[in-house]
Amino acid sequence: MALKIYTKTGDLGKTSLIGGTKVSKSNIRLETYGTIDELNSYIGLVNDHCKDDHSKDILKEIQDRLFTIGSSLACDPDKEQKLKIPDLKEEDITLLEKEIDAMNETLPGMKHFILPGGHVAVSTTHIARCVCRRAERWCVNMQEQNLFVEPLVIKYLNRLSDYLFVLARYIGHLLQVNEIAWKPRV
Repeated sequence: MALKIYTKTGDLGKTSLIGGTKVSKSNIRLETYGTIDELNSYIGLVNDHCKDDHSKDILKEIQDRLFTIGSSLACDPDKEQKLKIPDLKEEDITLLEKEIDAMNETLPGMKHFILPGGHVAVSTTHIARCVCRRAERWCVNMQEQNLFVEPLVIKYLNRLSDYLFVLARYIGHLLQVNEIAWKPRV
């Protein structure tokens, strides 16, 4: 018999963190890891549109790291040490930096701001970048409210948004799509 997806335990607007602590579904922690989940879904969509095998492999790694981040954020910080929650590592950030540098070696220098667009793969990658920035803002918001967020999470999300910006340019480059320069009205 298949496991039922619905439990009905959240029907009154409460849910449980990993560790069992009950919180409101409007809790900032839920908003934060919900945004991470949204980001992970968009990364999957970027991967579906991407034709570069190496980038697809990196995107799968990123999705794994986002599950790690989501697990950390979904866990009651007072109980996390007793649970076996995977950790983010400094090497995860280093990987993003190496990938950014490698893609930048093949890209022309930027001479203007770029409007998202030109191809669905490029636009989708920019959407993922924007969701990543929102996730980063939620994490900073938690930190400012003295709710524990692993500092490496904020650093990773900051670097990931940079990676996604460069990836959008790189995908456009591989597809031979012209970047759309922003030309401000004067």
